[in-house]
Amino acid sequence: MHCETLNEGHEKESVSCIIPLAAICGLWFETRFKVKDGQFIKDGQPYYYIGANFWYGAILASEGEGGNRQRLLMELDSLCAIGVDNLRILVGADGVNGIVSKVEPTLQIAPGVYNDTILAGLDYLLYEMGKRKMSAVLYLNNSWEWSGGYGQYLEWAGYGKAPVPTVDGWAQFQKFVEQYPQCDSSKTLFANHVKFIVERTNRYINRKYSDDSTIMSWQIGNEPRAFNDKNKVSFALWIHSVAELIKSCDPNHLVSTGSEGSQGCEKDIQLWELIHSYKSVDYMTIHIWPYNWKWTDKDSLNETLDYSIKQTQKYIKDHLAIAEKYNKPIVIEEFGYPRDSFLFDLGTLTSNRDAYYASVFQNVVDGSESNGNLAGCNFWAWGGMAEKKDGCVYWVKGNDYTGDPPQEEQGLYSVFQKDNTVELIRNSNKKISNH
Repeated sequence: MHCETLNEGHEKESVSCIIPLAAICGLWFETRFKVKDGQFIKDGQPYYYIGANFWYGAILASEGEGGNRQRLLMELDSLCAIGVDNLRILVGADGVNGIVSKVEPTLQIAPGVYNDTILAGLDYLLYEMGKRKMSAVLYLNNSWEWSGGYGQYLEWAGYGKAPVPTVDGWAQFQKFVEQYPQCDSSKTLFANHVKFIVERTNRYINRKYSDDSTIMSWQIGNEPRAFNDKNKVSFALWIHSVAELIKSCDPNHLVSTGSEGSQGCEKDIQLWELIHSYKSVDYMTIHIWPYNWKWTDKDSLNETLDYSIKQTQKYIKDHLAIAEKYNKPIVIEEFGYPRDSFLFDLGTLTSNRDAYYASVFQNVVDGSESNGNLAGCNFWAWGGMAEKKDGCVYWVKGNDYTGDPPQEEQGLYSVFQKDNTVELIRNSNKKISNH
């Protein structure tokens, strides 16, 4: 196998085999994540973190369409420089390219048919993260249309063309995807995908994913939902079955759900408790979205900031109490607040967002100081060095990837390299106490 690495000048140089090179440079290390007494344990020590969402990482790491390895390396270095060592990443999108609001290029083009450039990108991303001692949370599915997910698996199972919310309306989309938790054929197709990804071998290091210490956790999906009350039982059983499947394929890594919390469980916190009570689910997750959940609106971002923070703290407290009950860690793995005046361009102010971020970060800092169950957070999302094209509110093919997926205004939640938020992240990470 012919492998590639990058030197410090980001120029490609060929090596006959990457493993001896890595061994010589001392790049590989044995890290295993565990959960003990309600904490993450990394390298034998408690692990608390302020990390980032970096959903497009595997695409950026490819050498095919959408790839930019030079940018990837600079983004990883920039994240390390501000203390970010934990990235939550989309494994890949499902379905054909060219669908409105969908990430492209996709990974799984048809059931069991894969775009090898994205697989190589995922391999390379993990390789480069490993060199920097960064950790990855990899999610395998999605409730939402922007990466295919539920809708695409139903389409593959013969349920008809998946609606697109921005084209067909939210009601039609929800009516379609609510079929997923009770569709055995769709769930079987997804199970096949899980096994394929979890059991694969990284081509750059010739190491099985199950033996790769860079991976912290496999995650069932991004915001998996039941979508109606009648699906609650089948949804919970599906979560349990996938968690068990992942554990059977890979007993070395943690498993998480990717749930939003009660908001993503038909506002039923008992359902959220149930899906996180399973032994095969190692820790709990929540997401918090003040604008999406109507705690604020675009015309009152400043005026409703205090209310948004108050609601956020209550949401954290309610779910943290359940994490403490089961003595499992909990992670706030998505949260965001729009830029000032609901503007999206680089250079616009982020004072409201920064105040909101600071309030969330403090929960993690407090958790680290008290050895508490609230163990980490991943802000949504890293836009880094991305440049926006004038006149493009939404992503179009050829544009830089930002932290905002194609269905959202580009810059809505993205943290760009020049934002004041970056310094806040750096300073907050310095406060984290990992004993």
